Amino acid sequence: MTKVAVGDQPVDIEHQIRDMLMQFITKESCLILAVTPANQDLANSDALKISKEVDPQGLRTIGVITKLDLMDEGTDARDILENKLLPLRRGYIGVVNRSQKDIDGRKDIKAALGAERKFFLSHPGYRHIADRMGTPHLQKTLNQQLTNHIRDTLPGLRSKLQSQLLSLEKEVEEYKNFKPDDPTRKTKALLQMVQQFGVDFEKRIEGSGDQVDTAELSGGARINRIFHERFPFELVKMEFDEKELRREISYAIKNIHGVRQVQTDRYIPVCLYLPLYLYLSV
Repeated sequence: MTKVAVGDQPVDIEHQIRDMLMQFITKESCLILAVTPANQDLANSDALKISKEVDPQGLRTIGVITKLDLMDEGTDARDILENKLLPLRRGYIGVVNRSQKDIDGRKDIKAALGAERKFFLSHPGYRHIADRMGTPHLQKTLNQQLTNHIRDTLPGLRSKLQSQLLSLEKEVEEYKNFKPDDPTRKTKALLQMVQQFGVDFEKRIEGSGDQVDTAELSGGARINRIFHERFPFELVKMEFDEKELRREISYAIKNIHGVRQVQTDRYIPVCLYLPLYLYLSV
C-alpha cells in the first residue's frame, strides 16, 4: 500500500493501488494475504485494515508477520502469532527475510532459510511454535489452502458460469435471425418502451422510484400538495352563480350516466359537486 508518490508516480498512486486491490479482494472467491511488519503496531496495519473491510470475520485472510528480528529488545509478537490478538480464521505465519545487508553481501536463499529456522528455534517466545513459522511453512500452507479453497469454490463458480452460458445462448438464439427493419420488431420495441414508460410514470406518482428528490416536492407528492392545500384555497376564492352552477352540474351528472337512472340529492351543498364539475369541464 503506497502512501506517498515517489519520483514520476502519479499523485493519486495510493487511490489507484487501493482501487486495484479492491477489484480482487471484494470477491468471495479470493484469498487475502495480509502482510504486516512486526516492528509496526498491528492496529495500524494497512493490510489488515483493508482486509477487515471486505472480510470482517477474517474467514478469507491469511496473516503474515515479517521483520520479527527487528522488534525492540524485550518485545515479541507471540500473541499475534498464536492468533490471540486480532484473530484470523486461517491464522498468522511469521517469517524472517534477508536484510538489505544480507542481499548486498550476496547471502544465498539456502543460507537465509537456515538462519530463519535457527532464529525461531532459538527465540524463547517462538520456539514452541517454530514448526508453524518460517518461509517453507508459509509456502506449504499457501499451497494447501489455495488448493482447498479452489476445491471448495469451484463447484459454485462452475454453476454460475453454466447459468450465464445458458442465458447467453438463449439471447444469441433470440437475435440470431434479428432484422432491424422488421416491422414486428419495431412494434414490439415500441410497446416495450410504452409499457416501461407507464411503469416509470406509476412509480413517479407513487413515490416508489429508485431516485428520490431531496431538493423539492415532485411527482405524486406535488400532486398531493396541490389537491390538499392549494385546490381548496382556490375553491374558496371563486365567485359563481349557484343557481346556474347547479343547473350545469345537474346536466353533467346526467350526461355521464347516459341511459342509466340518475338519483341525486338536490339539497347536497353545491361545493361538494364543484370539484366534479371542474373536472368534467377540463
